[in-house]
Amino acid sequence: MQFTAEQIAKILEGTVEGNSQVAISEFSKIEEGKQGGLSFLSNPKYEHFIYETHASAVVVNEDFVPTKPTRTTLIRVKNAYSAFTKLLQLYQALTLDKSGIEEPSFIDKDVQINDTHYIGAFAYIGKGVKLGDNVKVYPHVYIGDNVEIGDEAMLFPGVKIYADCKIGNRVVVHSGAVIGSDGFGFAPQENGSYTKIPQIGNVIIEDDVEIGANTVVDRATMGSTVIRQGVKLDNLIQIAHNAEVGKNTVIAAQTGISGSSKIGENVILGGQVGVVGHISIADGSQVQAQSGINKSLKEEGKKWGGTPVMPFNSQLRSHVFYGKLPEMEKRLLELEKKIKQLEQED
Repeated sequence: MQFTAEQIAKILEGTVEGNSQVAISEFSKIEEGKQGGLSFLSNPKYEHFIYETHASAVVVNEDFVPTKPTRTTLIRVKNAYSAFTKLLQLYQALTLDKSGIEEPSFIDKDVQINDTHYIGAFAYIGKGVKLGDNVKVYPHVYIGDNVEIGDEAMLFPGVKIYADCKIGNRVVVHSGAVIGSDGFGFAPQENGSYTKIPQIGNVIIEDDVEIGANTVVDRATMGSTVIRQGVKLDNLIQIAHNAEVGKNTVIAAQTGISGSSKIGENVILGGQVGVVGHISIADGSQVQAQSGINKSLKEEGKKWGGTPVMPFNSQLRSHVFYGKLPEMEKRLLELEKKIKQLEQED
């Protein structure tokens, strides 16, 4: 695909400074720009690259004032970062725009397929499945019986969705993710063994959720594990049975949410955060990476960190204190030595 700087400026409601007819055929980072490439500049730290880049055009803020001559065409917009994001979204929509049914694949005879659907090779779609319009099912996806999938959902290769789960509109699930696997429920027996507790619930994923590669959301023992609207889950996350993640919450990689925990709205959890079961996290909470949450966080909009978790400022002070411990130990040993000397003199 190829566009001119003028065409791109119209899409972004911006203006062109330089050659409006220069051809654009790819995206590139500003420091790696080359002929035919389009880059962007929003962070002042990278300004020096705009005077060196070989990119054919660069998207910049409309108030950007060069301090040196530039050899690239500038596309001026209100917000360069947001505008470039919009372009990437449009590009991705074009490249992922597939339709039709590839063979071999298995689709139950009662599943209704229309011209807007894409079903990739080796996909499996079970009995009673309902697909909304413009659903993309990539190769090797498994969709179990009675699953419901909303409009414009996208399931990348290797996604597995177990029976009875419900996926909302515009949901994106990346490769290797598993939705609806059994929750970790086992009852201890008197002889030391464990008996499996059947997990008969499901998973409900609301609209506009994105789930990263190899993330797992377990089905509920009874009822539903729920991922609310607008949630963004990174790769390699574990959401256990009967947990609930509130609207517009963002969770980074390798975080684990234990069973029946309730995560509020607009929460941010850093990478490798651990959450124990049966607690709640208040709306707007922000938790530092590698923190261990062993209790409910009841105050909204507060920052937390550490293991066990504590208020973020307290955790920072504690780290300063930890760094002083070796010197404090040395001083303590010297004081003990002096006290013994004084005792001996007496």
